[in-house]
Amino acid sequence: MAGGPGVDLLERARELDVADPLRAFRGRFSIPDPEVVYLDGNSLGRPPRAALEAIRRVGETWSEALIRGWAFEGWLEYPLRVGDLLARGVLGARDDEVAVADSTTVNLYRLASAALDARPDRPVVVVERSEFPTDRYVVEGLARERDLEIRWLDGDPIEGLATDQIVEAIRDDTALLILSAVNYRSAAIVDIAATTAAARDAGALVLWDLSHAGGSIPVDLAANGVDLAVGCTYKYLNGGPGAPAYLYVRRELQAELHPPIQGWFGQRDQFEMGPRFERRPGIGGWLVGTPGIIALAAAEAGVALTAEAGIAAIRAKGTSLTSYAIELLDAWLAPLGCSLGSPRDPARRGAHLSIRHPDARQLTSALIAQKVIPDFRAPDSIRIGLSPLTTSFEDVHRGLAALRSLLAA
Repeated sequence: MAGGPGVDLLERARELDVADPLRAFRGRFSIPDPEVVYLDGNSLGRPPRAALEAIRRVGETWSEALIRGWAFEGWLEYPLRVGDLLARGVLGARDDEVAVADSTTVNLYRLASAALDARPDRPVVVVERSEFPTDRYVVEGLARERDLEIRWLDGDPIEGLATDQIVEAIRDDTALLILSAVNYRSAAIVDIAATTAAARDAGALVLWDLSHAGGSIPVDLAANGVDLAVGCTYKYLNGGPGAPAYLYVRRELQAELHPPIQGWFGQRDQFEMGPRFERRPGIGGWLVGTPGIIALAAAEAGVALTAEAGIAAIRAKGTSLTSYAIELLDAWLAPLGCSLGSPRDPARRGAHLSIRHPDARQLTSALIAQKVIPDFRAPDSIRIGLSPLTTSFEDVHRGLAALRSLLAA
């Protein structure tokens, strides 16, 4: 698959794999078919062996402890324990600022609603027109319910949003900005610190979607003064299909903002079954309903692996992987009609790449038939997710060599 003109590049891929300080982590994931080149870890990460073991272990506990597991095994506080692990080990947040529960969409709606309630005299929400669909749909629904104006941003399709462009849109009528730290299609990175500071100066709040950032780049929520954030655990955090999402509320805002859904897991004295809702203090007051313990156990294993590897090392490898892929694209694919749909500057680029071609949809299907698994994003992008804990440089070589062969044919 990778002979001919690419021999030197293949040798270099193998040298990079030997020198990779994270190479041992790949062996801690279940990879039953080594012939599969998996380039979609930014949609669904591979399963950690520890996650599969955790699922088995919870099943045994369920059998033996039954309902006693809620008390004896600490299941009641599981969303907060995993939240603290995620906060310290991945997100650069403080204890009692992150809870792992529900879905990204539900969490986005809850935090956006609370933010809008806290800025009742400001009628504008700012969001990018090419933002991930669920974020846009939630904003459109809230705007319709509350008679708000949406101020749409149009970022460059490759380079994304410029900080000056975002700052210009934040005015004294702005209640809330909803932005992805890493664009889901192009991987363009938004400057979290500068955007957050500009919004605070203008009296607005920013809600960050970290779904393609958490576990792939440093987000440093505390250092950057971030107010609100959500994200998922099934991409770079390898928590499993449909794994619970997370929400972050800066400690200083937790008493000011009011959850729009008052569930019994957010109640101060939960098992007193009181007549009125009295929110428990801290991030626990943002819990709603009964958490999925099996899913949390798998997510915890993925988060723990990421924390152990360290976000700085993960970011360094992600940058190297995408840079190597761009080198192959320029040498092999550009002459065959492909172009790069992601920023060339590694500081502006997350851990996935978009390769643009008019026949991207058909090429993606053909690659999958050859056991090379990327994904397609309309209108013309083959998206390759280079998950640093599981993707090797030789994977990148094999995957793009397969694409080259399809294009040449």
